[in-house]
Parts: sequence; C-alpha cells; structure tokens
Amino acid sequence: MKLILKLIAGIVAGILIGFFAPEAVIRILLTVKLLGGQLIGFTIPLIILFYITSGIASLPKNSGSLLGKTVALSYGSTVLAGSLAFLVASSVIAGLPAPDQAATDAGAKLTSFISLEIPPMFGVMTALATAFLFGLGISITNSVRLKEIADDGRSIIDLLLSNVIIPLLPFYIAGIFAEMAAEGTVFTTLKTFGVVLALAVLMHWVWITIQYTLTGVALGLSPVKLIKNMLPAYFTAIGTMSSAATIPVTLRQTKNNGVDDSIANFTIPLCATIHLSGSTITLITCSTAVMALSQHIALPSLIEMLPFIMMLGITMIAAPGAPGGGVMAALGLMSTMLGFGEAELALMIALYMAQDSFGTACNITGDGAISLWVNKFAQKQPVSADSVKQVG
Repeated sequence: MKLILKLIAGIVAGILIGFFAPEAVIRILLTVKLLGGQLIGFTIPLIILFYITSGIASLPKNSGSLLGKTVALSYGSTVLAGSLAFLVASSVIAGLPAPDQAATDAGAKLTSFISLEIPPMFGVMTALATAFLFGLGISITNSVRLKEIADDGRSIIDLLLSNVIIPLLPFYIAGIFAEMAAEGTVFTTLKTFGVVLALAVLMHWVWITIQYTLTGVALGLSPVKLIKNMLPAYFTAIGTMSSAATIPVTLRQTKNNGVDDSIANFTIPLCATIHLSGSTITLITCSTAVMALSQHIALPSLIEMLPFIMMLGITMIAAPGAPGGGVMAALGLMSTMLGFGEAELALMIALYMAQDSFGTACNITGDGAISLWVNKFAQKQPVSADSVKQVG
C-alpha cells in the first residue's frame, strides 16, 4: 500500500511539475524517466529468462495426470479470462474520448538533458525461447547445477527489482505525467484511468462469479457458499499483494470448501505460481485502454489479440514476488507484440500497480475453484488397495 501511495504521489507531482515548474526542472524529471526506462528495458529479457526457466524447472515431478490437469485448468482459466476482459474492455473503452492530437502537437516538446541507450543483452523472444529450452531441459534431466543457476539468477533479478527498479517507479511515472501535462493530454489520460481501474475490478468479480457458478453447478455445491468461504483469502491478498504470502489462508479456506488435504496441499502452491486470471484481466484491460489512448496503435480484434493473451499466460509463470511482478514480466511482450513504446509501457506500469492487490486477490480466489475441479478428477482415478480404509 505504501508503494501505491508513492505512485499516486508521483502522478500528482508529475502533473504539477508539468504545468507549473520551470523547463529545467521538467527536463531533470525527463532525464530520470529516460534512465529508468533504459534500465527497465535492459532488465525485461533477464526477467523472462530467469523467472520462466526457474518456474518451469520447479514444477512438481512425478505427480501424474493431476499435474497436467491442474496446469491445463489454470492456463485455460487465464486465457478465457483475458479474452473476456478484452471483449468487454474494447467495447467500453472504445467509447471514451481519445487524446486531442492538436493539443499534443501544440504542446511543449521537451527532452532530457542526456541521451543514453542501454541495449538489452538479447531480445524478448530469444529470452522466451531460451527459458523454455532450459526450463524443460532442467525438468527432464534433473540438472541440479543448472537449476541452481536459474534460481540464483532469479534471486539477483529479485534484488534489482525490489531495491532499485520498484523504488524508482514513482519518479519514472512522475516523468511520464510531467511530459503529458506539458503536452496537454494528461486529463484525458486520467479520465480513462478511472474508468479502466473500475472496469478491471468489476471484471475480477465477474470472473470469480463465473468460475464458482460453473464449479458449483457441475459439482452440486452452492456457488454462494463456495465464494463466501474464500473471502478471507481474497481480503488477505488485498493486504499482502502476494499470492505466495496468502497461501496459508488460501489453503485453509480451500479445505473448508471440501477439498482433500493432499489435493489442496498440491494445487494451491502450484496455482499461486501458474494461475493468473486476475492479473491477466488487469493487463488486458489496461493494455486495451493504452492502445485506445495511443495515436499510433490501432485497437486489434479478438483474433489478433489472442496470441498476445496466450503468450501472456505463459510469460507470467513464476512472476516475481515483488509488487507489480506480473506487469514487469509482461512488458517485453507488450513492446514486441503490441508495439508499445516507452510512454505506453510507463502507463501500463502505473495502471497495473494501482490495482495490483485486487488482481492478486482474484488470482488466489480462483485457485480455490481450480482445486475443487482437481479434487473431483482425483476421486475418479482408480484407488489402490493400500488407500482403502478397512471397515470393522
């Protein structure tokens, strides 16, 4: 919550500086924005490489068909949630006013004091392909040494995110909003911000309702009771902003919904890593809004957007535990598949971070529904003689 308040303060400060500060002050802020943007761009492929490699290599082994069913259910939920979010967002946001191009052209065109480029070591798609190659290879060969390298690399990027990039974000966002204020487009952007954030949270609850209604009807359980039992986990996630930190509460509430202990103990920690329907709803809703605000990016159709949604569900696997990890892991896809530039990526960070806790809460609440389905599948599997209780 402190980070959210800092981001809000950065937005307000950036707007005030853009309107009222001398040109030299604005250019200083733009210089900070340039440096932050270059650092983020350099880090994006490393995030993808180390997090996805470590995440795939860490998936449970020897779990049989239940692992496949859990992964399939989680990924299917994520893709469907993203597709629904795009259909709704594209309909709602298309009716909002676009930025005044004349005002943008007439606005101040300020630049930073320095020009600096920090090119990444490799491209986003190269990082993604390498991560899959080594993640699957480590999983198949059980290479302890490579697994340690991937985990150590992830730990280093964790430190960079938590100690440098995340603290820098308020200043980076302030630079973006100072530039928009100087160009005269800030109020249109802020109006869209409010609509997008409200729409994202609404879509979270729509998806939670869909998940538990279908689950309850299929399993002969009360959807209202199932959701009510998961509310403690939902509100805990809002406070922690972390699926991992909420696991103990999610486990308890999932078991209260009738999931066997062994199934809950397997699915909940796994889904905390791979089931990201709430985060996907947020990213799709926000990226749709950013495309609508952009002067050079056309709003795609669902068929055109679907490859991005499907890649998003994979790229955010094992997203970093730091707040905003989902959007940091997804920035590379936005730049390569949606054509986002620095300004669009900065808006995505601001929008996503403003409601990160609600997206996380939707993620972990949906984990309970996934566990109910896996529990049903487990009951259909043949029971070994050793597991049959003897009746006196």
